[in-house]
Amino acid sequence: MPASPSTARAINDRVALRLLQQEGPLTAGQLKQLTGLSRPTVADLVERLTAAGLIEVVGESGEQRRGPNARLYGIVADRAHLAALDVRTEGVSVVVSDLLGRELARASVPIADDTGTGPAVEQAVTLVERAAKEAGAERLHTVGVGAPGLIDPATGELRDSSGLPEWHRRLVAALQERLPARVIVENETNLAALAEQRDGAARDRDTFVLLWLGHGTGAAVVLDGRLRRGASGGTGEIGFLPVPGTSSLPSATDCEGGFHSLAGAAAIAELAAGHGLVATAVSPGEPEAAALVRQAVAPLSSPSPSSSRSASSGADRFLSTLADRLAIGAASVVAVLDPGCVVLGGEVGQAGGEVLATRVGERLARMSPLPVEVRASTLGGGAVLRGALLTARESAQDDLFAPRSR
Repeated sequence: MPASPSTARAINDRVALRLLQQEGPLTAGQLKQLTGLSRPTVADLVERLTAAGLIEVVGESGEQRRGPNARLYGIVADRAHLAALDVRTEGVSVVVSDLLGRELARASVPIADDTGTGPAVEQAVTLVERAAKEAGAERLHTVGVGAPGLIDPATGELRDSSGLPEWHRRLVAALQERLPARVIVENETNLAALAEQRDGAARDRDTFVLLWLGHGTGAAVVLDGRLRRGASGGTGEIGFLPVPGTSSLPSATDCEGGFHSLAGAAAIAELAAGHGLVATAVSPGEPEAAALVRQAVAPLSSPSPSSSRSASSGADRFLSTLADRLAIGAASVVAVLDPGCVVLGGEVGQAGGEVLATRVGERLARMSPLPVEVRASTLGGGAVLRGALLTARESAQDDLFAPRSR
């Protein structure tokens, strides 16, 4: 059946808004060319969207042209303000942006292990409120939260998980109570995968696995362009994967003895110490393991042959053993999912760069008959915030760009 006039208008409006989001400001003539709509139809939708406060004139298309046909229309960026949170066991980071994703404020606060649940929640919520005020946002439309642990696929809530601070779950409820905003919670590794696919190492892949290597371990699975969460939201809990090389087996409440014992930050730091490596500089919030990997990789990634030859044999052995460990976990994922691409994500994956990715890839080629490319993250730990912001932005735009009853 042909669409009704109101449905056709809603579809046209949505197409035009998406084009303005993707391409930036456009003239009515450019909208006509890109949409294939008639000139009167484009004129009507421009008038409609302008009256709704969704688009505005932001300039003209060139110095040689004047008049209505030269006007550039763009999305009203301050129609809504968004926030993204990266919630870790040791602190919280937040970014506030406009509807187009332009960053307006950024802040973080460390939260010590011995901080009580109430004070920890208050610190985190206050951080968000201050960042919003700094950004000039009277209210936040949508808040995207990335946190470790399982997200209940039925309710969208962070499930109670042993080993994670109680303030994590309380924080979500506090944000919903204190902020007049929609709050969306997602597993941190899943958000990192979305960011790597949109802006990072997996931009050309619609099927891949992100192996998260930060303070902890995890995996995110994207198949045919869709993030897969599993029946209980637990897809990618690779830290619990039983693997050879550990002294015990993981349990339902503790991932020690699983892949986490080989590739978690503490395990990597212990491995490095065994090879005589010491981290000389750790950036704020960076796992020591990432600093150790970065220092071990530096001489090996140098274009100078003399620098490569002078690389510490201890560093080389450390990276080889680490690659062996990572390949064990990656091989299990590859054998089950055949993703064709594995991204080494998180701070450690980014620090290892092509040197570590190449070594893991070589080992996988010997272990698995399935072709797989191993890539290093280009976003590192920042992928969680980026993914949370993308999620908040898409949710806000879905709401604001939705057709309104007339």
